[in-house]
Amino acid sequence: MRGARAEIGTDAHWKAHTLSSAETIETAPHAEATPESPAIRNEAAEDHSHEDHAHAGHADAGHDHAGHTHAPVLNPECVREVKIEATAEEVDAVFAGVLKEYKKHARIPGFRAGKVPEPVVKRRFAEQIRKDVVERLLPQRFQAAIQAAGLLPISQPQLTRLTLEEGKALDGTAVFEVVPAIAIDGYESVTVPKPEVTVSEEDFQRELKQLQESRATVETVDEDRALVDGDWTEISFSGVAEGNDAEPVSGENSLVEIGGEQTLPAFTEALRGAKVGQEIAAEVVYPADYQEARLAGRTVKYAIEVKALKKRTLPELNDEFARELGEYEDMAALETRIREFLTTTRQRDNEQQVREALFAKLAEQFQFPVPETLVQQQVDARLERGLRALAAQGMSAEMMRKLDLGRLRGAQRDAALQEVRTALLLDRIADAEKIEVSDEELERELQMAALQSREPLESLRKRLTEDGGLARIREQIKREKTASKLYERMPAA
Repeated sequence: MRGARAEIGTDAHWKAHTLSSAETIETAPHAEATPESPAIRNEAAEDHSHEDHAHAGHADAGHDHAGHTHAPVLNPECVREVKIEATAEEVDAVFAGVLKEYKKHARIPGFRAGKVPEPVVKRRFAEQIRKDVVERLLPQRFQAAIQAAGLLPISQPQLTRLTLEEGKALDGTAVFEVVPAIAIDGYESVTVPKPEVTVSEEDFQRELKQLQESRATVETVDEDRALVDGDWTEISFSGVAEGNDAEPVSGENSLVEIGGEQTLPAFTEALRGAKVGQEIAAEVVYPADYQEARLAGRTVKYAIEVKALKKRTLPELNDEFARELGEYEDMAALETRIREFLTTTRQRDNEQQVREALFAKLAEQFQFPVPETLVQQQVDARLERGLRALAAQGMSAEMMRKLDLGRLRGAQRDAALQEVRTALLLDRIADAEKIEVSDEELERELQMAALQSREPLESLRKRLTEDGGLARIREQIKREKTASKLYERMPAA
C-alpha cells in the first residue's frame, strides 16, 4: 500500500500458555543497480526511484531478527482482561490424567516401569506435571472466556495472577490488547488538495537528455595532456579504510568523468591535472549516510592509476536513434512515448503524495488509541527491512553486531505508529465501504510475489496457507483498494 505500508495482522492463538503474536507480511523496495563503482560515485547527485513490491515473509512481534529481544508492552487504553476459571473437580481431573501418563512412562531407579508409586511420581515430576496441566487447561478456558466476552486479542495474553493446584478451583486473570472501536463518522467529507498532473518542456528535455547520455559511446583519445573538467578517464584503484573491521576497496577499468555530477569531489580533485600512466593518491571521507554501508562514515586512502584518456560522444537525436531504442517508427514516436512515461510517473508520484496527505488528515481528525503490540510488530518489520538492506549494501555481520538496536528501534517508532494508525483507519473504512478482495485479486498478488521471490507459486501458496500469510495478504490488498477508492474521490484542485 503506497504511502501507508503497515504490515500488521490480527491472528492470534494460544501456544502453550501464551498467545503467539500476529506475524507480518514483508514489503521491501528493490535496490537499483548503478553502472559506476560505488567507491567513486557521488551519491548526492543520484536520483533513483523505487516501486514497492509485495514479498511474503514473517517476523515475531516479541523478537526482532537481529537477535534483539524486547519485553512485551501494552497500551493501557487498549488493554482488556478476562477471568480464567475452572472448578476444583475439573482441575483435579486434568491433574489426574497427566499424573496417570507420567506414572505409566516414568523411569525411576528401584522401580519397575509403570509401577512407580504416585507420591514418588508427584515429587519427582512436580514442575513438569504442573506445566502440562497448564498447557491442557488454560488454552481451552482462555478461548471460552474471550468468546464469552466477545473479544479478539491481538497480543500475547499476560497472566497477572494464577491459582492452580490440586483440590482448588482454577482462578486466573489474563490481560491482552485489542483493536479499539474506531469512530469514522464523516470520513467521506475529509479531502486534501489533488493537484493537476503536468509535464513541462523542461522535464521532457531532461528525460530526453538522460536517454541520449545512456547511449553515449566512449573512445580512447591518443593525446599527451593533463586531464581537465569534462574529460573521461579510465582508472584502476585500491583503497584501505580506517578501522580494523574494514574491507579492502578496489576497482579495475572504472570510468570517471572529471568534475561530473556522479563523481565524488575528492576523486575529481585528485585526477584533475593528472596524465595517463601516472599514479596518484587520494583520501576520501565518506558521509555517515553514504549509500554503501561498508564505506559510510569512513575515511579511505586510495592509490589510483590513470590508464587512459577517454572521449564520450553522444548520439544524434534522429529517427535512427529512436529505432535503436525499440519499436519506434521515428523520433516523434519516441518523444510521444517519453511524454507518456513522464505523465504516468508524475501521476503515480502525485497519487502517493495525495494519499499520504489524506492519511495524515484522517489520522488527525479521527483519534483513537493504538495497540502497542501492532506498533512493535511494525517496528520489527521496518527494522528487519533496514538490516537486510544494509547487508545487501555490503555491511558485514561483525559491523551489524555493533549496531545500537535499541536506538534503531526507537528511531522507527513514530513512523511505525503512523503506519499502524493509517492501516487501522483503512480497515475501518473498508468495512464501511463493504470493500472485498476476490480470489482472482489474491491470485494475481501471489503470482507477483512468486516471481519476485523466485519461489514456485504452489510452494509459496502452501507456505502462506500454513502460516496464515494468505489472510494477511488479502488484508493488504483490501487496504490498497480502500486507499485507491479514497484517492479517486478526491476532487481535482
